[in-house]
Amino acid sequence: MIPFLDLKNINAEYRAELINACTRVIDSGWYIQGNECKEFEKEFANYCGTKHAIGVANGLDALILILRAYKEMGIMSDGDEVIVPANTYIASILAISQNNLVPILVEPSLDTYLINPDEIEEKITPKTKAILPVHLYGQTCDMDKIVKIAKKYNLKIIEDSAQSHGAYFGYKRSGNLGDVSGFSFYPGKNLGALGDGGAVTTNDDELAQIIRALGNYGSHKKYENLYKGVNSRLDEIQSAMLRVKLSYLDKEIKNRREIANYYLQNIKNEKIILPFVRKEDNHVWHLFVIRTSKRDELQKYLSDNGIQTLIHYPIPPHKQNAYKEWNNKCYKVSEKIHHEVLSLPISGVQSLEDTKKIVNIINEY
Repeated sequence: MIPFLDLKNINAEYRAELINACTRVIDSGWYIQGNECKEFEKEFANYCGTKHAIGVANGLDALILILRAYKEMGIMSDGDEVIVPANTYIASILAISQNNLVPILVEPSLDTYLINPDEIEEKITPKTKAILPVHLYGQTCDMDKIVKIAKKYNLKIIEDSAQSHGAYFGYKRSGNLGDVSGFSFYPGKNLGALGDGGAVTTNDDELAQIIRALGNYGSHKKYENLYKGVNSRLDEIQSAMLRVKLSYLDKEIKNRREIANYYLQNIKNEKIILPFVRKEDNHVWHLFVIRTSKRDELQKYLSDNGIQTLIHYPIPPHKQNAYKEWNNKCYKVSEKIHHEVLSLPISGVQSLEDTKKIVNIINEY
């Protein structure tokens, strides 16, 4: 079976360096808020092109803390609205709900699967305070249009960059395309930890200071608490692991692009809709997502032929029981996407032999 994602093999490539990094932390005797986290934050901020990176426990916390900080700053209040794509992983929406804010769903474009900027403006009301574009599957949203709308209505732009580490839009990288951004370092990401982890990037000094305090029990100074905060910190071992892997991220992206380009050039099956790519440097191929009206049939066929695939995602957020108040709503484009998408194997260590096998089997479908 060709695995969808072979994490053991991915990390084996850096095994010696990862062991050395872990040993360095163990021998330091300092396991929370030490030098490894500080250095990773500097390195990741530099990579993204931002002034600040704040390590947090996971990607969901990154988004939750961003919105919470804006409430502490008086920029948002309970009941305010945040525009978010209807086609996204549910974490993008959970972060809004958990701050007593209102998610306003906007349909994606059918070609990119990203939020459709041409449908944003009609959803803006006096209570709208932010747009939360999600760079889904590794491709950046159409930020020129989104920035223009945000400036027109004085809205914050909060990027969900959980799947787009290293992707560009124009001359800036994901994480530096709006006011602030949340990242996930879940093990399966292009920049994946060996456990949970996340970060916030921003150029806003005040916002960064508040987010850092909120994730540390609301404390900016030991035993002094400015806010009713939480415990959401990137630990030293995960920081050390990420420092190793960050140095190889561009190589990982290059390898993924080579596999994606092979798929794009060689999959020749009229039943399959291939991904749309705006520009090569806009996409880092966290996922390679095809679409077909007979998705379940295709997935079974591939499995029977030794190819593991996944669905990102089988149920749209508005059809989840968690948001049962939305279950009777209809977002036709999102629903079509969720019923038809299928993710093919792709990773920095996938062999050309396996990639060719996948293409040949798809072309015979």
